[in-house]
Amino acid sequence: MKILSSAQIRLADQFTILNEPISSLDLMERAANCCFSWIVKKYPQSCFHVVAGKGNNGGDGLVIARKLLESGFKVRTSLIQHSTKGSIEYETNLKRLKQQKASLKLLELGNKLVVHNDEVLIDALFGSGLTRPIASNSDLGLLIHQMNKCNETVAIDIPSGLFADDNSDNLGAIIRAKYTLTFQAPKLAFMHDSSHQFVGEFAVLNIGLHPQYLQEAKTNYHFVSREISALELKPVIKTAHKGTNGRALLIAGTKGKMGAAILASKAALRVGVGLLSVKVPEFGLNLIQGTVPEAMAIGDSNEKYNTELPNLLGFDAIGIGPGIDTSVACEQLISELIQTYSKPMVIDADALNLLSKRKDLWSKLPHGSILTPHLGEFQRLFGSISSPEEAMKIQAQFCKKHQCVMILKGAHTRVCDQQGVFYFNSTGNSGMAKGGSGDVLTGILTSLLAQGYSPIRSAILGVYIHGLAGDIAAETIGLDGMIAGDLITCLPNAMKALRGLSRV
Repeated sequence: MKILSSAQIRLADQFTILNEPISSLDLMERAANCCFSWIVKKYPQSCFHVVAGKGNNGGDGLVIARKLLESGFKVRTSLIQHSTKGSIEYETNLKRLKQQKASLKLLELGNKLVVHNDEVLIDALFGSGLTRPIASNSDLGLLIHQMNKCNETVAIDIPSGLFADDNSDNLGAIIRAKYTLTFQAPKLAFMHDSSHQFVGEFAVLNIGLHPQYLQEAKTNYHFVSREISALELKPVIKTAHKGTNGRALLIAGTKGKMGAAILASKAALRVGVGLLSVKVPEFGLNLIQGTVPEAMAIGDSNEKYNTELPNLLGFDAIGIGPGIDTSVACEQLISELIQTYSKPMVIDADALNLLSKRKDLWSKLPHGSILTPHLGEFQRLFGSISSPEEAMKIQAQFCKKHQCVMILKGAHTRVCDQQGVFYFNSTGNSGMAKGGSGDVLTGILTSLLAQGYSPIRSAILGVYIHGLAGDIAAETIGLDGMIAGDLITCLPNAMKALRGLSRV
């Protein structure tokens, strides 16, 4: 699914109006009706308070208020007088709402908004057309502060005060919604961890914008859906054998951190790699053979650390990093690996921390290598960042310069390819924020890369499968009790779901 800018969505509206054709008023009716249907399904026995501005977002709110009244719900509507005149669509829908004998209150700026917590508040104050931050100490800022006292808020299209595309300089007041109902495509702002406090959970409603415009619109941002991920999976071939399903090597573990090697190994096997070898310190040799008997174990002359490379001939992909430590010996190991191995590899955890100290190795990374930092590792690589937008710029520059793929892990984990195009993940949950989850991802990615998936397909698909396994685990175990090992247990069901073999 494409992520479109606010300007592109406006153009999509105009294109639809001209080419469907449909009037702007009827298009608003259609969009608001989609919101109404979602709202009454979510809140079938609630009272509602619609807070409407005087633009088209407010017009959406007035249609929703009318639909709710027509269906017998108790609704009151506050009309915020932030300008002298409303849009044509707003004024038309206000007349229609008045015909329903609606409970309407004109609220001048500076007057107090009364909020009741037994009501669901519908935020239709400002949409994506907002161009300036709302100062927190202004009358509008104080209004938003009053709206934020409500426990159940549904934002229409976008939380009022939030910009759709770039919030790097937005320090203003913003609605904190529990749910956001957005039209046709998600907003780029929804993808950032820092926006979750405002957006809450979001739903993308198909309001029937013209498919020709949506198909032809150009963007560097995409939201990965299950349908796309299922298409990425290779078909299962009856004549396949362990050799054709890929040969992978994981370099992982140190004394005290062998769990990382075990988690990554089990995940790699669960996602289908044919032959897996695991390079571990001498201390971990018996441990890895006892816990992951399906893998071949390669020991090291060093008791505690991985210090030696095995013969790399014959491996289709290598993953390095989980639990290897950042000792001088490990630094020398990764330096030798990067300068010896020419195929794409997966670089995670301590291997990334070592790269942050050896920037001279960046230009030597095999093209197509997949780097998987979380925010802390990202900042160790590139320094402190001031905003998600700055981080994306740095991520894209790195990927284009070094022809690598980078996964920045978060609530909507984002993958950047070698051209600087971003893919935001739609699966996963907070229960995955536990030690070891990243090791599982490293195993998945190494497995897919070894099976012949391209680096970008491995990254997009691997992140999606990882999150889907987490979602299945959350349904069966719950967010609190989940651990990284549960992701591995749920990986087969995640793969079955993508292949359409289950309804998960």
